[in-house]
Amino acid sequence: MIVVGLTGGIGAGKSTVSSMLAERGAVIVDADRIARDLQAPGAPLLDEMAERFGGHIIDGDGALDRGAVAEIVFSDADALADLNAIVHPAMQSEIQSQIDAHRESDRVVVLDFPLLGENPREDLAATIVVDVPHDVAVERAVARGMEAGDVRNRIASQISREERRSRATHVVDNSGDLDDLREQVDAVWAELASIVDEQRS
Repeated sequence: MIVVGLTGGIGAGKSTVSSMLAERGAVIVDADRIARDLQAPGAPLLDEMAERFGGHIIDGDGALDRGAVAEIVFSDADALADLNAIVHPAMQSEIQSQIDAHRESDRVVVLDFPLLGENPREDLAATIVVDVPHDVAVERAVARGMEAGDVRNRIASQISREERRSRATHVVDNSGDLDDLREQVDAVWAELASIVDEQRS
């Protein structure tokens, strides 16, 4: 087994690349999905979050109002740090559990994690960064229904594009079309497969 990091800023198209890697045989450990599961109605983390950010972040059905949380944390660095301190220990534990489930296999395990740059790992065989210019990222996120100001706040709360790229072993430029993206993913996948083959031999 090798563990590969996959990250990218909001609007970069990381989820599309993740899906393409899954189609090629990768096991995906999706940090966003893990976070949603840990914040499901009735989960202990919700109580901690409500204690810190206020009961209004939980709706009448007991579900987390993600928009309300985003409004608080993406314009307040201290609030974001507090949120991370609540959520990340449980997230990291579950991420590790899902990775360890494939420890004895020869699979490529892709950790799909938007905040990998802010939370680097030492056990990665490669780090893939999906990259687009900021204006393209904003345009795509707005097309998905987000407010431009919210997108810019989220971009500002993350590490810089340059720093993210500097930590990559592979940069996937997603400013082109899907055919171009598939070609780049194929090239990265071939390199990852060769690492697995080297481990077998």
